[in-house]
Amino acid sequence: MVVDYAIKFVMIGVVPSNRRPSSANAWLLLILLLPLAGLPLYLLMGSTFFNRRRHRIQQQANAMITNVHVDIPDHPADAELSDEVESMVRLNRSLTGYPAVDTNVRALWTDYSLAISRIAALIDTAEHDVNLEIYAVALDPTTRPAFDAMARATARGVHVRLLFDHIGSRKYPGYGRMKKFLNDANIDWHLMLPLQPWRGRFRRPDLRNHRKVVIIDGRTALMGSLNLIDRGYLMRNHRRAGRQWIDALLELEGPVVTSIESMFAVDWYTESGEAIELLSPRRLGVDTPGEHVVQLVPSGPGYQTEPNLRMFNTLIHHARERLVLCSPYFVPEDSLLEAVTTACYRGVRVDLLVGEKADQFMVNHAQSSYYEVLLRAGVRIWQFPAPYVLHTKFAIADPGRPSNIAVVGSSNMDMRSFSLNYENSLFVASGPLLGQLEQLANTYMGVSRQLTLEEWSRRPWHRRYIDNVMKLTSALQ
Repeated sequence: MVVDYAIKFVMIGVVPSNRRPSSANAWLLLILLLPLAGLPLYLLMGSTFFNRRRHRIQQQANAMITNVHVDIPDHPADAELSDEVESMVRLNRSLTGYPAVDTNVRALWTDYSLAISRIAALIDTAEHDVNLEIYAVALDPTTRPAFDAMARATARGVHVRLLFDHIGSRKYPGYGRMKKFLNDANIDWHLMLPLQPWRGRFRRPDLRNHRKVVIIDGRTALMGSLNLIDRGYLMRNHRRAGRQWIDALLELEGPVVTSIESMFAVDWYTESGEAIELLSPRRLGVDTPGEHVVQLVPSGPGYQTEPNLRMFNTLIHHARERLVLCSPYFVPEDSLLEAVTTACYRGVRVDLLVGEKADQFMVNHAQSSYYEVLLRAGVRIWQFPAPYVLHTKFAIADPGRPSNIAVVGSSNMDMRSFSLNYENSLFVASGPLLGQLEQLANTYMGVSRQLTLEEWSRRPWHRRYIDNVMKLTSALQ
């Protein structure tokens, strides 16, 4: 009893430090109810002790990025941006160090197989280096063309670097076979956020590097929601359910490629200890005037100010007539939930695109626990039909209007993506991509079913109970 009360007394004063109230309350509830189990879980998954080295590297990198860009304006001088959009660009730069730049969007790839074929085709054009950073990677018949292209690249002297998340990739069939292929092909690879205590490499097991980028010779970059894995994600339960992932991938050229590669260089140094010399587009002889003004917005535990969450909140508050949100996992932090519902009360039409059934039990129920408050506020919830998994992630404010802006990338709109995952997003201030994203949203909505408040109110009591329990677990961060 003495130990029990001592744990409770101490943790009440420790847990709330530098933590949002919802997260602190969830941890304290667990510790107060089950102190002998809650305390070890908090030390393992709630403490920031094991992340100090990564935080230090990211802070040093942020200072270097800011120093390199000191003479570069927040956005191109000829960009015609409203005062409000300019303030968003300044916010993003203040939080991450990256300015908005001219860029060409060569393609928006929405066909899964064609997107992976495009990755392989671009790797085959590489002359200097290929850098890939992808959360989930597996060697299977779908991805084999990309792996073979990497092997051909190393055979002709191209330096191929590959980062993939340890936990995010380890669970898929053929993991050992994939590592052997990488070694045999002389591909330079490292695990992101490895969980290897026997090698002195330990960190919080719930952290993920969720970024998804491919960079070819510093000229071309691909980024979006696509992982390098079969569209059905290979697991037995996915095959039984017939799940197929729906994704989108951007192909980019111009100065933003250097921004993306510098983000990769920080992660590569963190995992390998090797510093990469970045070749700017000008040094490579690339001079392509951009049709778009875009800005890279990386995020993760190394950024103490949560740039991802602030960007999404600011975009939502920017909307005047319509807001479109597309995310496979929508588990909003308090400020995001208030921003979305406030937009409805301001008269903004809000369309939320989610899957009919998420591929993860806990997330599926945590997400649906917010549906009632969203529906009562006036949010139109569109459910993409199962067994397909709508995995594309983007947000659009005021599509079709001069003030139209968007965010697209790897980040879900959930607490994990805002606080725990390393993510990469692209803030789109102007350009034809805005119209393409609107068309993509309309396509998704055209095959989706709208969920009504009347229908949702008829769900059984046990569904409500499970939803509310999973809602509590989502705040443990």
